[in-house]
Amino acid sequence: MNARTLSRVSSVALLALIALCVVWEGWLAPLRPGGSWMMLKALPLLPAVFGVLRGRRYTSQWLSMLSLLYFTEGVLRASDPGLIGVFALVEVFLAVVLFTSAMLHARATAPSRAQ
Repeated sequence: MNARTLSRVSSVALLALIALCVVWEGWLAPLRPGGSWMMLKALPLLPAVFGVLRGRRYTSQWLSMLSLLYFTEGVLRASDPGLIGVFALVEVFLAVVLFTSAMLHARATAPSRAQ
């Protein structure tokens, strides 16, 4: 895959992960009825949006490490009953896609790999 495609995959995965976090904790399966402050877990992802959309290498570097936190949360909550477990598995999938695409994008755009 080329760097542009990897950047697009990262963008889609990032935006989907943000949407999942907000919808999951806000309305569909919050920890408490009526919504939860856990919805704020999407906030650390917001600074990455513009950098990823612009294909910035530095953003891909730190975002790949940040995505591991969402992977960890998803793995820990995957055994919860009902929709929470399903959303946790979706979170794991999105975090893996985001990590992989961001890491490969950073690698593909490294100055040492410039043609």
